[in-house]
Amino acid sequence: MTHDTTLGRRSFLAGVGAATGALVLPTVLTATSTAAAAPTGAVVDPFTLGVASGDPLPQKVVIWTRLAPRPLQLDGGMPNRPVTVRWEVAKDEGFRNVVARGAQEALPRFGHSVHVDVGGLRPHTYYWYRFRVRDQISPVGRTRTAPAILSSPTVTLAFASCSQYEHGYFTAYRRLAEDNPDIVFHLGDYIYEYGPGGFDSPTGNVRSHEGPEIRSLGDYRRRYAQYRTDPDLQLAHATAPFVVTWDDHEIDNNHAGNIPEDRDPAEGNDTPENFALRRAAAYQAYWENMPFRPKRRPRFRRPTEFDLYRRFEYGRTASFHVLDERQYRTDQPCNDEFANACGEENDPDATILGDEQATWLEDGLVGSQAAWQVVPQQIFMSNLDGQPGEGNAGYTDGWDGYRASRQRLLGFVRDQRVENFVVLTGDVHSNWLSDLRFDFEDETSPVLGTEFVGTSITSGGDGSDQSSFFPFLQPENPHLRYNNNRRGYVRCTVDANEFRADYRVVDVVSQPGAQVRTDKSFVVESGNPVANDA
Repeated sequence: MTHDTTLGRRSFLAGVGAATGALVLPTVLTATSTAAAAPTGAVVDPFTLGVASGDPLPQKVVIWTRLAPRPLQLDGGMPNRPVTVRWEVAKDEGFRNVVARGAQEALPRFGHSVHVDVGGLRPHTYYWYRFRVRDQISPVGRTRTAPAILSSPTVTLAFASCSQYEHGYFTAYRRLAEDNPDIVFHLGDYIYEYGPGGFDSPTGNVRSHEGPEIRSLGDYRRRYAQYRTDPDLQLAHATAPFVVTWDDHEIDNNHAGNIPEDRDPAEGNDTPENFALRRAAAYQAYWENMPFRPKRRPRFRRPTEFDLYRRFEYGRTASFHVLDERQYRTDQPCNDEFANACGEENDPDATILGDEQATWLEDGLVGSQAAWQVVPQQIFMSNLDGQPGEGNAGYTDGWDGYRASRQRLLGFVRDQRVENFVVLTGDVHSNWLSDLRFDFEDETSPVLGTEFVGTSITSGGDGSDQSSFFPFLQPENPHLRYNNNRRGYVRCTVDANEFRADYRVVDVVSQPGAQVRTDKSFVVESGNPVANDA
């Protein structure tokens, strides 16, 4: 790759690109109720999208469902009226020991979604939950609350991203569930916005999106419903609480704040006015279809706002600082072309987080009493210099395009001596391990932390054992110490002494049911920021 290489993000991604029986999804019950039936009055299952939990706190957790008896209809097949949904939380799968119950109205204006913030729970405890509409009962989900503030338990987690429905089967979600994590971080691209064939896998699409490229609220609702009907994804959600953050495809590829990817209305693209409406629809659908607290519902202003970045304290073991790197960023530099160093990437006024979020993160890093400071986020933080020899031309949609933001954060970690700094990343459809340095061009610059980059669930198709770009990138980026281009997720085990990451991969997604294997494992020991082979 030379200085004048013009390589778009999609081309870059193409190149780099144990459960118990109690956790098996039960057969969904269909009774004689017509309360949630489609307008025709047909008796159908309202819980086709399964159940989920999320955003766990020591004494609270959110449980979720959305009624959609005909999920591929724009309205989910629901009548235009509220429907009462009853819920229960128990200490056992058989619901003999119910600890909380109640009812909530599923409203048409929120897509008949239900978000219940269940309180009064015990820390670091498993609970089972379910929903009911008259005689129809949902699948049973299992969740787990966060540890008590002063405790120091071992925490198991998984993180995943990038599940393009057309590119393959969601087997990796099922294998993730079988690994039985305490918590799952989804780092973006939960859905893709393209119409059928709008983004082809290198190994061929095996499924098809329903409907055209999504722009309206009904479009987004239907796309989430299509993904949510997948049984492997449903099992993952029914096994552990999810903490989610978006990347770009939940709205529009490579958008930046209020700026769409394609901006020429003459070519049928979004005008600024149309994109504001599209973004507002996407924000609402994202909240409706994820296990967020009710209070996080987007604020419908101009522009619409979504309070997405947030923090989770897992006792004294780890603080998780979850970022939003789409809503507040300035436009990508250098025409958003990989390996194009035009000077704009060094703009001191460019930002990926915005000042308010950046300050919030800094305050959290120095204020935490936990052993590990973990940052689940979307975009490659480390340098990806794609220009041989002199110069540093990187990945402009990632932190490479916002170097002032990166220097502010890594300079803060260095100057404040933030220990045990770990970054979890998605986006690039392949596995990587990187040393985080303040100066990536200086191999003697001290390592400040470790970035674990996880591959996609399906995006990019079956993949390969190594990304085609790695032999070109690694000589210019010696901080990149591992790469694998299969699909999968990353499983982590964290205690006061070490942070272990297992790169879990499946060899094919073009066929369902692939087995999972650990391609590589690394351990970061407390007090030493460099990851070593496990």
